[in-house]
Amino acid sequence: MDWLRASAAEQGRAIMAGLISPIEQLEAYLDTARNAPWRDQIYARMTPDRARAEAIAAHDRAKAGLRRGLLDGVALSWKDNFDSAGIATEAGSRLLKGRMPRKDAALLANAAMQGLVCLGKTHMTELAFSGLGLNPMMATPPNTYDAALAPGGSSSGAAVSVAMGLAAAAVGSDTGGSIRVPAAWNGLVGFKPTHGALPSGGVVPLCPLFDTPGPIARTVEDCALIHATLGNLPAIDLPAIDLTAADDLRLRLLVLDGLPFDQARKDPVSAFEDALTRLSRAGARIDHIDLPLVAEAMALAPTLFAPEAYGTWQDQIEAAPEQMYPPILERFRGGRAVSGPEYVGGWQKLHRLRRTWARAVAGYDAVILPTAPILPPDTARLLADPAFFAQENLLTLRNTRIANLLDLPAISLPTGRPACGIMLMGRTGGDRRLLVAAHAAERALAQ
Repeated sequence: MDWLRASAAEQGRAIMAGLISPIEQLEAYLDTARNAPWRDQIYARMTPDRARAEAIAAHDRAKAGLRRGLLDGVALSWKDNFDSAGIATEAGSRLLKGRMPRKDAALLANAAMQGLVCLGKTHMTELAFSGLGLNPMMATPPNTYDAALAPGGSSSGAAVSVAMGLAAAAVGSDTGGSIRVPAAWNGLVGFKPTHGALPSGGVVPLCPLFDTPGPIARTVEDCALIHATLGNLPAIDLPAIDLTAADDLRLRLLVLDGLPFDQARKDPVSAFEDALTRLSRAGARIDHIDLPLVAEAMALAPTLFAPEAYGTWQDQIEAAPEQMYPPILERFRGGRAVSGPEYVGGWQKLHRLRRTWARAVAGYDAVILPTAPILPPDTARLLADPAFFAQENLLTLRNTRIANLLDLPAISLPTGRPACGIMLMGRTGGDRRLLVAAHAAERALAQ
């Protein structure tokens, strides 16, 4: 078995059974990265000294029967906006070049306490403000399916590190789709918890009222295990599901029609429809709804995201604007035009829309839609044509941003078609229930 491409849970079980050693597994990842032609476009910096110390400790605990959990000794990559003690954390921006935190982010500290191994920090979009994954100022990772295509972002290197066998799983962050888009475009599972469900201390912010850390991995089980580890939460017991009987997938799913399909390209829609057929065949009940409030919420995005992002970074940006990629700089500066009353009124309206949404979808296990309405665009064209960049970036994040605006946990699953994902959105605070539903859907889609 190729253990480097095994799921995090499979690796953890193999360590428990004595089939692999955390030390040997780590060295295999480091060797693979050393020889990978795209390593420097995926990892901003690797942390071999820290990783070796953590792997040795995990090996010793395994030998002594003192493992701290299923993932003890499993190696993860970390998006470069999570502080790491004594290791540069630059959030993909020249504005933060050489920034050296003195302690780990709370999530990294939690992971280390549970025995997970830190492989290094992965490249990302500048300050996490784009869904395409391009960063000509630092580095742009390749798309796993085709290196000429955009990898998805802003957690671009995080997703690609997993998809290319350079990490067992990754930790990223999601403000408007930055976990789910790169997961979908690289054939992985990406989970955005409810905002505030995991500690944010030591995470370089973009929009603190929307920023949400979470895992990118090969399976829902991995995402559930990593989510519990990051938050020091009880592990979720994902039930065994026998799909041999047609009525075993007892999920109530609600397709969100309307806006998510506006201007959507043929391949993502076709992949979504095929996934619906398989879910229905497995026993899921599927209904449809078109809620105008979704468009109302989406119309608030320019009023809420850009002002908070620009307010967070205004001083650093205007001190050295030449250090930024112009399309990203323009996105930040878009927040200058929004007035205080507009911003406050936008939040008040959004809170009302969130309450209306909760009533409208009550009784369903998840609302489902295509993760992204488009396929990964060509990187060279994005770099050459700012108007194309702006158009594709807005479309890329259009569907995922619904969950951020409505404060919903959301997870992207592979459909089996390259770069096409299906997204399940749960209830605010219902992260564990969503993971259970996603696990069932994952099993059905694998049939």
